[in-house]
Amino acid sequence: MPQHSETRQLPYTPEQMFDLVADVARYREFLPWVTAVRVRSDSPTEMVADLVVGFSALRERFTSRVAKERPASIHVDYVDGPLKHLHNDWRFRADGQGGCFVDFSVDFAFRSRMFEALAGQVFDRALRKMIGAFETRAAALYPSRAVDGSNRSSATSAA
Repeated sequence: MPQHSETRQLPYTPEQMFDLVADVARYREFLPWVTAVRVRSDSPTEMVADLVVGFSALRERFTSRVAKERPASIHVDYVDGPLKHLHNDWRFRADGQGGCFVDFSVDFAFRSRMFEALAGQVFDRALRKMIGAFETRAAALYPSRAVDGSNRSSATSAA
């Protein structure tokens, strides 16, 4: 089962990063492989959403419950779809310099051994692409805050 955790220092406020990550309805606009989004319910503290993720001819829909604690954290739990489980956590902490630390972790497993084996082969590359998409989106939304080379990160992963 693929797992990954990482901390990045970014030049955006915790509130800005929280808003970006919590805006699930717009994921299709910037996240690779997200082909459709349907928000079933949304409140200041919880959201339930369906995402359709596509890789070549393969398309899978999954439903997640998103717990939101503005501006400190977002926790995603899997509800339904092709996975055994999915846990995804985002934590946003001020860095004392006008930016923030973003702590990100994900842990998931597919029901299918074939999908699990495929995921293990491309997990790190796909994850880097998705994290990069969030950073690119932040730079587009908050251009006056973007500074090249300003992030420092540390990561651990296991497939």
